[in-house]
Amino acid sequence: MSTARGLHAQVLDTLGQRIVDGDLAQGTVIRPELVAEEFAVSRSVVREALRVLQSLGLVEPRQRVGTQVLGIGSWELLAPTVIRWRGASPAYFVQQRELLELRLGVEPVAASLAARAVSTAGAEAVTAAAEDMLAACDRDDSRAYLEADVRFHRALLEASGNAVFTHFAGTVEALLRTRTSESRDTITRWTRDAAARHDAVARALVRGDGDAAAAAAAELVRVTRDEFIAEAPAG
Repeated sequence: MSTARGLHAQVLDTLGQRIVDGDLAQGTVIRPELVAEEFAVSRSVVREALRVLQSLGLVEPRQRVGTQVLGIGSWELLAPTVIRWRGASPAYFVQQRELLELRLGVEPVAASLAARAVSTAGAEAVTAAAEDMLAACDRDDSRAYLEADVRFHRALLEASGNAVFTHFAGTVEALLRTRTSESRDTITRWTRDAAARHDAVARALVRGDGDAAAAAAAELVRVTRDEFIAEAPAG
């Protein structure tokens, strides 16, 4: 990564995280000259970072006002970058619940489509990932478990044959990866039971049983959602 690129990433990540954390509240005007001074970067680096934030719906330039911070209603909440920032913010549990509820409407349908598509390659990719999750449990290897989990959900969505579901895989991956830095809940302590629920989806895909695949996928996501709701801090 070039020096300019690294500076851009630093400014972008810091400003994005401040907005998501609420340190830069809705309506706040971001002064490029002050940002440039704080990070010891050029105005062009700041402008580039602000353009990215604008594309993600976090800020908006306004005539005679400047670049103003927008509220969450304008944010691209499915963008992996925004998911990463929210995952490191006080909104961690809220985001998990919201996106698990969305996944509950998507992944069972994807599993049903994948089973009925009778794609050998798709079923094999899902099965291999599920088997790797079980093997990671046996080795007590959390990193391998996470990587296999990411591969499982990506393979499942891709096997559906639905281009929109395939695109959604990036959102799911970003959400799964936010768990690695979260220590307040038991979800980071993955279990063999969770791996077995993934394996049940894979087995239904191999059988070509769309109803069973949808039911297993719904159970998988529903249990995870309920665990997050139970672990969320009160208030």
